[in-house]
Amino acid sequence: MVRSINPKKAKRKNKKGEASSSTVPSMPTRVWQPGVDKLEEGEELQCDPSAYNSLHGFHVGWPCLSFDILGDKLGLNRTEFPHTLYMVAGTQAEKAPMNSIGLFKISNVSGKRRDVVPKKVANGDDDMEDEDDEDEDSDSDEESEDGASTGPVIQVRRVAHHGCVNRIRAMPQNPHICVSWADSGHVQVWDMSSHLNALAESETEGKDGTSPALNQAPLVNFSGHKDEGYAIDWSPATAGRLLSGDCVSMIHLWEPASGSWTVDPIPLTGHSASVEDLQWSPAEANVFASCSVDGTIALWDVRVGKTPALSYKAHNSDVNVISWNRLASCMLASGSDDGAFSIHDLRVIKEGDAKVAHFEYHKHPITSIEWSAHESSTLAVSSGDNQLTIWDLSLEKDEEEEAEFKAQTKEQVNTPQDLPPQLLFVHQGQKDLKELHWHNQIPGMIISTAEDGFNILMPYNIQNTLPDLAA
Repeated sequence: MVRSINPKKAKRKNKKGEASSSTVPSMPTRVWQPGVDKLEEGEELQCDPSAYNSLHGFHVGWPCLSFDILGDKLGLNRTEFPHTLYMVAGTQAEKAPMNSIGLFKISNVSGKRRDVVPKKVANGDDDMEDEDDEDEDSDSDEESEDGASTGPVIQVRRVAHHGCVNRIRAMPQNPHICVSWADSGHVQVWDMSSHLNALAESETEGKDGTSPALNQAPLVNFSGHKDEGYAIDWSPATAGRLLSGDCVSMIHLWEPASGSWTVDPIPLTGHSASVEDLQWSPAEANVFASCSVDGTIALWDVRVGKTPALSYKAHNSDVNVISWNRLASCMLASGSDDGAFSIHDLRVIKEGDAKVAHFEYHKHPITSIEWSAHESSTLAVSSGDNQLTIWDLSLEKDEEEEAEFKAQTKEQVNTPQDLPPQLLFVHQGQKDLKELHWHNQIPGMIISTAEDGFNILMPYNIQNTLPDLAA
């Protein structure tokens, strides 16, 4: 599959009033279905930049299995381009000593906001071709008129990390404090404040991307796990409280203590196989959820013993990832190794099956799932089928609305009839997708990481605004 993640504008050969030396018959618009449609010999997929308000791709050297977006002080609800953001990522290098943790400042993230349904021009007709020309000739290009690059500016500071980084997370209350899960079996907590300050105060610090990895000792280096792991999560309610889970089913609770951490040496046990993911409750400070290769999801209360309060079979295969809805705390999403993902209503879990929605669109393992911080019914999913999909669970098929939209756009959209109506968007072009995150302060922005680098995307049909917390 061929697709440009930094698409250059294709100049139109037939502007108005110009003749063409050859006539190419127009082909009807066709929606290509991943995993269903096959590419014929000589065919290749091309990215349609008009589907995005913003789309950028970049590489950082070695692939990163995990990353996190850092909270910043640039504004809560940022809608104006260009954007600036900060993130932390850990590498998967060929040799253990070559790994590092990278702190990134990414500025000049360009794009444009557009209406989902095009506005009518003064004469009452939609001039779709003119609108396309205007979109293409404005800021969708990544080169200015003088040929200079206008793409994102990436600055990086690196800290040496022995071993591959399986997962990395920043503390929500203090984003300069990060925790990494290494394939060596160590869980380490880092203070990255000096590096973030250097990036924030300089427009040139680490700009060439070749900055050497600096040696820095972690604040804590915990080696109490018996094997490596992937599951880790900071508490959103209690600053510094942390959970780490390993591949031999053990979970350790970390409590902040006088500038450091105390790790309970007696693990929490309740799974029969690897703990794949952990999520603290957004509503209950002492409650968290875990998922496992054993196919179950468990709910825990750290005030009550070392075993789960309850556990239930969630999938028929490994449960790889879970996400607790921050805006609707009764909803938990889970993704499994067979490509299915489900939504669980925890209010009815004791009454039997808590599964209120189940989707089998993806055919390869679910690698990441996350609820939007801005819309309680929206979530994003990534899969081993190289697709990142966005879903709105509040949607139902409305034939009248579809007909009205087609009439307004004057475009025949041959949408496959068997697609779930909740499927909003499909993003492709990355190889071996591993993790995604919504940006909590830039509505509609998603960042994803894969074997071939990062994408920053803002689909044009995701028109989000942050909830009014004062309402």
